[in-house]
Amino acid sequence: VHTMGGKLSIDDNVHVVIVGGGFGGIAAAQHLKHHGVPFMLIDQLDAFHHNVAALRASVQSGFAQQTFIPYRETFGLSFLQGRVIRIDTTEQFVVLDNGKEVRYSHLILCTGTDGPFPGKYNAVDTYQKAIEKYEDIVKEIQAADSILVVGGGATGTEMAAEIRTEYPTKKVILIHSRDALADPELLPCVREQAKKVLQEKGVELLLGQKVSNLNELEFNVTRKGTVVKTNKDEQFTVDLVICCAGNKINSGAYRSSLGGCLAENEALKVNQHLQVEGFTNIYAVGDCANINEPKMAYHAGLHAGVAATNIINSLSGKALKSYHTGNVTMFLAMGRDDGVGQFNGIKLPRFLVTKGKSQGPLLTR
Repeated sequence: VHTMGGKLSIDDNVHVVIVGGGFGGIAAAQHLKHHGVPFMLIDQLDAFHHNVAALRASVQSGFAQQTFIPYRETFGLSFLQGRVIRIDTTEQFVVLDNGKEVRYSHLILCTGTDGPFPGKYNAVDTYQKAIEKYEDIVKEIQAADSILVVGGGATGTEMAAEIRTEYPTKKVILIHSRDALADPELLPCVREQAKKVLQEKGVELLLGQKVSNLNELEFNVTRKGTVVKTNKDEQFTVDLVICCAGNKINSGAYRSSLGGCLAENEALKVNQHLQVEGFTNIYAVGDCANINEPKMAYHAGLHAGVAATNIINSLSGKALKSYHTGNVTMFLAMGRDDGVGQFNGIKLPRFLVTKGKSQGPLLTR
């Protein structure tokens, strides 16, 4: 590699494959595109899904279409739709579910987290289909008088707030197995404030409890008089159950080939350059990198910058950059009129978060 007028002159065999087009994947792709490095971005959906805004799309008709951006518009022929099911690290290619093989010189894994709809949308599908599914759940919520949200992490907390904000007359119950809401990495005072906002909005909280008949319940469909039982021997009825629990790292693409590099939660062990243990040309970014910090779009973007820069630096013989976890910055939009959060480890006043996040959740989380 030699530099010509500030632009990299790149060897023909350089071809970066990016697996997963979430916040980390598109940030890596933008970075490589800007530096003229050939890449292929692979995702199961044909459009970027701003899943931070997915919850607003579940309560507000017509909003979902704003949360999808077709990959082709931005990346043209450097985008390929499909699901990666295997990586051949010896011959350096990835295999898609339709049998197609894509060669790589460098690999960036940004497979993210999978979880139940509507918080996540993980399927090989067109984004038009996805939009229809969001419009359908808006109708289900509108038809229900009482709604149970299962799981009080960031997603469930925001979901319950969005429903009560949009439909203040509906009864909303949130059940959470722990006593504190939202992400464990957040400051206790911020988690306490999230609880206060939900209480002010009139969400009924069942904390430190679990649904004991979860596998008998149908999600996202209004069925009047659905009986819900808890592990505290209580039972009640609701019209609609929305599950926001059980997110897990999406390891399907790499589990079989990188089994030796997995942490307990199936994230990939990485060094400070975000290289996967035992490889210099495979990087992990975002949720699937085993880094001790909240799983957030904002961090995935930071990781992607480091990984892409390191690929470019390794081509031109420059030193690699390291990623250092900072103090946690995180915002929870709690309906379009409220929010809580912290910046750099310091709790923010609610009115600031509201201005920044809730009115248009298409800002970064």
